[in-house]
Amino acid sequence: MHFLDQPPRFFFFTGKGGVGKTSIACATAIRLAEAGRRVLLVSTDPASNVGQVFGVTIGNRITAMAAVPGLSALEIDPQAAAQAYRDRIVGPVRGVLPDAVVRSMEEQLSGACTTEIAAFDEFTGLLVDSPLTAGFEHIIFDTAPTGHTIRLLQLPGAWTGFLAEGKGDASCLGPLAGLEKQRAQYKAAVGALADPQRTRLVLVARAQQSAVREAARTHEELAAIGLSQQYLVINGVLPRGEAAHDPLAATLCEREQSVLAALPEVLKALPCDQLPLKPFNLMGLDALRQLLSDTDAEVALDAGPPPVLDAPDLATLVDEIAADGHGLVMVMGKGGVGKTTLAAAVAVELAHRGLPVHLTTSDPAAHLRETLEGTLEHLTLSRIDPRAETERYRTQVLTTKGAKLDAAGRALLEEDLRSPCTEEIAVFQAFSRIIREAGKKFVVMDTAPTGHTLLLLDATGAYHREIERQMDGTGLHYVTPMMQLQDPRQTKVLLVTLAETTPVLEAANLQADLRRAGIEPWAWIVNNSVAAARPRSALLRQRARNELREIDTVATRHARRHAVVALQKDEPVGVERLLALSRHATPPAHEEANQRMAATQGLQG
Repeated sequence: MHFLDQPPRFFFFTGKGGVGKTSIACATAIRLAEAGRRVLLVSTDPASNVGQVFGVTIGNRITAMAAVPGLSALEIDPQAAAQAYRDRIVGPVRGVLPDAVVRSMEEQLSGACTTEIAAFDEFTGLLVDSPLTAGFEHIIFDTAPTGHTIRLLQLPGAWTGFLAEGKGDASCLGPLAGLEKQRAQYKAAVGALADPQRTRLVLVARAQQSAVREAARTHEELAAIGLSQQYLVINGVLPRGEAAHDPLAATLCEREQSVLAALPEVLKALPCDQLPLKPFNLMGLDALRQLLSDTDAEVALDAGPPPVLDAPDLATLVDEIAADGHGLVMVMGKGGVGKTTLAAAVAVELAHRGLPVHLTTSDPAAHLRETLEGTLEHLTLSRIDPRAETERYRTQVLTTKGAKLDAAGRALLEEDLRSPCTEEIAVFQAFSRIIREAGKKFVVMDTAPTGHTLLLLDATGAYHREIERQMDGTGLHYVTPMMQLQDPRQTKVLLVTLAETTPVLEAANLQADLRRAGIEPWAWIVNNSVAAARPRSALLRQRARNELREIDTVATRHARRHAVVALQKDEPVGVERLLALSRHATPPAHEEANQRMAATQGLQG
């Protein structure tokens, strides 16, 4: 393993949800500890269950792992850290400042940037020389701060007065007000991150376009601020031997190899390791030891028939949606779960039935025009360009608020305007214009990834409260975008996930946030299911069995209604393949009967 050569003191693993960061971080910690090193593993992943892996309750304190001598672990709950952080900032001013100012402060502290900065605040003590970490030779983090957070911490200028002076603007600078450590300590922490002798950043990806794009973007952003010691790990690569007797496995293998052959140039230059797809869940010490092993231990694969999955299909959901005749359909989820494809499939099927549909996207990575190669009557296609909308918004803010600032203040404002939050606020006006059309036709939106989407809804909520304040007592009837989103007769939210632990947890967190905003998700879609594809490969069949637990969790614990979409042998590009996604699936027994009939007819021929 290249990334384990001459290991430095600090390891950071970064990548989008579900690529295996925490598993690889745990496996790395075990490998180093069993080589005689003293290791601290720091997890901020709420889905990681590091305590379960080692059979110990960990929590927010350094805990020795009896099963692995030399290894200790610490779990930081980002949501709890963010809540404590909010309480620390807002608590002292309740009852002192006017209620409107306090509400404005809480609004500024409700976004993902607060969670990010609060988590980094917890990290800081582990990155500087202190008695807390003096006994550890290696400290391993299963996540990494974003470039935006690090740049904020590097900026000059006063943070502490920002909230009270922010005039209620949506901003990422508010959270900085709660940083309780000395500026010198943050400078030392950022210095440790940027020191290649002390810190190694490991980009984790799958052999998928979206994961590779995210890794390339992260690489460039962090390299630009001095984090140059980077390695790449491609996790979960399907072994070529699986392709021999299974058309689905052969297609997946070919697709993955194409992605690997066409890696972005910035990633090709990095030392790279590939980890093969494992047939087992990465829980328990034995499984984690095998993850980084050069020679795979023999694993007995069940060669029995593929598991039978009896689950509703996408066509069932589309039948219910079509019955309304019009409305807003919002397809939500983390990046890489297939929102764009499923939004296009729903829109194409509705248009195919003769219903008027406007399909739009605010996803920066969306390629709807590529997905819809053919043209279809009744379908209108548009895109909210986040870059154009953001640039317009940035220019407006800099020419108004920025005009009166000194150099340090303007530097803070410019960095604030580079945040993901700014992009969501900027696209909000275009978003609200489009959803008005949903009273007369179907509007299908493929929205930005989860964290950004929540910030978009935060912005919608702030706008909603402002309209309420202005209209209160006028006696006039009004409907804000938030009211439309909260009305299940007007809006149907489809949550997209994958049949894996982390993506299901991320979707559940999104659902909880939507519910806090008064929005009830209408259905869940489990996309790219191996179980629904009924593979022949023994390894894929084992993976299919592992999916059943997650699909059951969605069906019984999270979703009021759900659908499962099979992993496709061919990329769902073009109208015909998209229509195939929303056709009723053939039951397994019928499919096998059809195959036998076709074989018999072939023999007779």
